[in-house]
Amino acid sequence: MLFEIYNPSINKSLQLSYFCAMGRKKQNIIFEKLEITDAGAKGKSIAKAPDGKVVFINNAVPGDIADIQTTKKKRSFYEGTAIEFHKLSEKRVEPVCQHFGTCGGCKWQFMGYEHQLFYKQQEIENNLIRLGKIELPEVTPILGSKDIYFYRNKMEFSFSDSRWLTLDEINSGEEFEDKNALGFHIPGMWDKILDIKKCHLQADPSNDIRNFVKEFANKNELAFFNTREQTGLLRTLMIRTSSNGEIMVVVQFFKEEKAKRKLLMDHLAKKFPEITSLQYVINSKGNDTIYDQEVICYKGRDHIFEEMEGLKFKINAKSFYQTNSEQAYQLYKITRDFAQLTGNELVYDLYTGTGTIAQFVAKHAKKVIGIEAVPVAIEDARENAKRNNIENTEFYAGDMKKVFTAGFIKKHGHPDVIITDPPRDGMHKDVIAQIIGILPQRIVYVSCNSATQARDLALLDEHYKVTRVQPVDMFPQTFHVENVVCLEKR
Repeated sequence: MLFEIYNPSINKSLQLSYFCAMGRKKQNIIFEKLEITDAGAKGKSIAKAPDGKVVFINNAVPGDIADIQTTKKKRSFYEGTAIEFHKLSEKRVEPVCQHFGTCGGCKWQFMGYEHQLFYKQQEIENNLIRLGKIELPEVTPILGSKDIYFYRNKMEFSFSDSRWLTLDEINSGEEFEDKNALGFHIPGMWDKILDIKKCHLQADPSNDIRNFVKEFANKNELAFFNTREQTGLLRTLMIRTSSNGEIMVVVQFFKEEKAKRKLLMDHLAKKFPEITSLQYVINSKGNDTIYDQEVICYKGRDHIFEEMEGLKFKINAKSFYQTNSEQAYQLYKITRDFAQLTGNELVYDLYTGTGTIAQFVAKHAKKVIGIEAVPVAIEDARENAKRNNIENTEFYAGDMKKVFTAGFIKKHGHPDVIITDPPRDGMHKDVIAQIIGILPQRIVYVSCNSATQARDLALLDEHYKVTRVQPVDMFPQTFHVENVVCLEKR
């Protein structure tokens, strides 16, 4: 049984991390006293098994010495979980969050921030060299975040009428009457929600709002959602904030029950008069995405504003905006610096989103053309540009590989500089082929996935030389990292 190998000598955070990762699968390979030597992709630490294979471990820190129970065996590697620690790494710190190890977020919270930055930069360098096989300049030290907690401007929480029980609750033997939860999905379990008391990712009043909504819903018998049965009333809660103090709250209901909906929304507005935008959605479809749903403004505006160097960006419930506002500003400044604009360049901003980078660099360029697949994002980009009195930008919506064509370039002009910030999958090969076909003088490549970035850089390497590399940490306590690369035509 799972609990037979539970080790009470391990501190609570390690115990929670172990049980979250272990799941319910019984395995029979245990490697004793392995030294954890490194950290790899997706936040997993690395050790060597006695047979020479790599072991990827999901709850250890480089420097730990631990017994490892395997959870998966492949031809060239194992995956496993530390079940007993003989030595704890000096790189460890005590996690600040009571939910660490059960919640799926902040997986590196037990590692000192300076060490998180080291392994993030190492991963980027390894990917660019090993996968890209390209010549690199000296990589600039990673730019860490000033705030390592309470840095996110957007959080989404889910309701459940059958919450996930923690290890302490299971061991207590008690019967729990309150089965409702408002929190996060357990990793890999689409229908299991961990109730969150305090999250360290978004600043107040985020926790106060979430806890109030749960307490009020319980007190007034508002039914929490059941994902499997597709029953209940309350489905999700989104909270967005901006650096200038504006707050958006969006409550998603599974069905319309006007009296109950109005009861909750009225009390939420009364309790938190500082809310700038209070909205709701009625969504009865199988999934809880709101991008194809009508979002109804209940009180205040249907949007909030973010500001950056005097520019104002309108953000609605469906808008994409970098979730760490302060680090987004740093990222955009680096992008602008790498572009080396003099005021005479035609710039193409590929995957422009709501046009934040395009507008941020516009005053330094002759003209900026943004392309994005999501039509509503392009509408936001145009509206933001108009609001900011920016007249040298144009925005176009459509599939990148179908819009960014020779015909489009012939019509709109040959770019001197291309800025590209693609999704995690990187750029489509047709987009890369088009870039090679026109060979702009300079490319600035912003990426949230250095592995796919390395693949794309390898395809460009014959024509472009990487001259600058700058990692940026947008997400402290996680293994995610952004990277900005400047490429100059050979």
